[in-house]
Amino acid sequence: MKLTDSIQYLKGVGPKSFENYKKLGIFTLEDLLLYFPFRYEDVAGRKVMDLLEGEKAAIVAEIVTPANLGYFGARRSRLTFKAKQGDVIFGVSFFNQPYLKDKVDVGQTVALYGKWEAKKQQLLGMKILSAVEGENGEAVTDADFQPIYHVMQGVRQSSLVKLIQTAFDSGALELLPENLPEELLKKYRLMPRQQAVRAMHFPVDLAEHKQALRRMKFEELFLFQMRLQALKHQEKSGRSGVLLDYDQEKVATKQAELPFQLTQAQQAVLHEIFADMSAPTHMNRLLQGDVGSGKTVVAELAMFAAQTAGFQSALMVPTEILARQHFGNLLQMFPELNISLLVSGLKAGERREILEDLANGHTDMVVGTHALIQDGVDFYKLGLVITDEQHRFGVNQRKVLREKGQNPDVLMMTATPIPRTLAITAFGDMDVSIIDELPAGRQPITTRWIKHQQFDEVLKWVKSEIQKKAQVYVISPLIEESEVLDLKNALALYDELSDYFQADAKIGLLHGQLKNEEKEERMALFKAGKLDLLVSTTVIEVGVDVPNASIMIIMDADRFGLSQLHQLRGRVGRGEKKSYCILVANPKSDSGKQRMQIMVNTTDGFKLAEEDLKMRGSGEIFGLRQSGIPEFAVADIVSDYNILEVARDEALRIFADEEGRYEEYINKFDYSDSGFD
Repeated sequence: MKLTDSIQYLKGVGPKSFENYKKLGIFTLEDLLLYFPFRYEDVAGRKVMDLLEGEKAAIVAEIVTPANLGYFGARRSRLTFKAKQGDVIFGVSFFNQPYLKDKVDVGQTVALYGKWEAKKQQLLGMKILSAVEGENGEAVTDADFQPIYHVMQGVRQSSLVKLIQTAFDSGALELLPENLPEELLKKYRLMPRQQAVRAMHFPVDLAEHKQALRRMKFEELFLFQMRLQALKHQEKSGRSGVLLDYDQEKVATKQAELPFQLTQAQQAVLHEIFADMSAPTHMNRLLQGDVGSGKTVVAELAMFAAQTAGFQSALMVPTEILARQHFGNLLQMFPELNISLLVSGLKAGERREILEDLANGHTDMVVGTHALIQDGVDFYKLGLVITDEQHRFGVNQRKVLREKGQNPDVLMMTATPIPRTLAITAFGDMDVSIIDELPAGRQPITTRWIKHQQFDEVLKWVKSEIQKKAQVYVISPLIEESEVLDLKNALALYDELSDYFQADAKIGLLHGQLKNEEKEERMALFKAGKLDLLVSTTVIEVGVDVPNASIMIIMDADRFGLSQLHQLRGRVGRGEKKSYCILVANPKSDSGKQRMQIMVNTTDGFKLAEEDLKMRGSGEIFGLRQSGIPEFAVADIVSDYNILEVARDEALRIFADEEGRYEEYINKFDYSDSGFD
């Protein structure tokens, strides 16, 4: 028997059930052993009078009335009877479990598991556990701590538990190898792996379960960190990068010609980037900074440095609007260079000419969307790859662009701040630079949260601000009517605002379904001040820069995450005018109300990122499938951050060992399947 053996060789797994288990990702014995419960139910007997409304518990009681089974609707049933615990008599109801009627006998003492409805003095039953003797409300013959697994149609909880027990009985657990060094097991008093896996499924008590969980979390995070350090080590030593011997004097002159002075944070980040670019090793750096912190000019100067070294550079961005904006900025900043824009929808002749210029080296810099990674896009001498809003692109998309050159330097940028310590830990294979100050002249943005009922008052104020030459964004989350979500959509909003303002304001409409030429035209009109108010979807979320725009109104703001709200808010406050962000929302959930309050209270993107992490967890923030951070089975890089730090320190220590002991670990333990790609 081997861990790689199929589970279909276990008793009770036929062809049909095997297909169902495969849908859960369970193919082999090892998959089965490591398919852990997502929660546990404490089914130790409880006193009825101690239960709270809605609490789930097991109640040991005596059945005092015969069971009554009634049917209603199509194949729906309700089984009812009364039970007694001490002096308390309460009702019990089981829905759609008619077969339980044969298990209910007057005078029998049973353990009833279900949800307590205090107002009705009844238990909404879920299952009947094994019969017990006595009526002390404390002992249950079934395990007091029962695992609950993610299952699906065709796989019952009971069947899965039974199969795992069958695997244990067959000796599969003894095949599971230890994958942590002995010194770490002793240092942190961690359970051996086999013992921990058993206790993850069938813990003796809560204390044993906690120790098993602690061990498995450390294992996942340590393997992840070892994989990251191995990748970083490979980047630094195994693969030499492009040596960009740039012209420092030309770059310094170009920087001095800027119409503004770089902040100290920008200068520090540029120093780090230039040091990487001029080193023979490969640059793999993440640049993060708050909305409006000036990441773009840093990227532009890096691209210029690459050009002075005789290399091409490519900047990939998520939207065409942003690509055209970057293209315009680069043309203005470097009129002496050959700069191309590569987006979808170009005429065949125009696209062919751009591709020829890239391939023969005539183009110095190119800005584009996903069009940059299509087949047929070849570079003459690509030295620097930059992705803006890197989380918008999948790991494979970024990889394809990188492979267009001979191991070019890579700079990834994001305006979705991640707390520094977490960024360094999560993106352990990358160096991290942070711009943590805003340029002089950036206006503070006042944020207000109003209910839909107050929107008319806001419109009166907006009318007066437009008369003072202010420009306004109004954001709607949908384009067309939705029967599911009761939201004001962009089209209806445009009509409503056109009726309200009439001749008092020129209004434009921008959304993703417009043709590229129409989008570009309307954005240009707004930027030129020929539109007073722009109704838009989130197509303008990232990077759009209109200095005169000073009011951002976000409709149904509770439908957005904190980071997206912060991005939208960052579209204003870019000029000399006092700027405002108005959140229009009637949130029904507590988390919706909390998001609105957090937005009102802070404009610091890093503080917002901390709150977003607490509220939504790492999965949504990082976009795990997009960023390359694995989806852990038991660990979470936010709530288990203390374990993550310890795991990282141990991995760093192993790779920093002067005697090269990391090779011993890599040879002895398999880190290839640690989930990082």
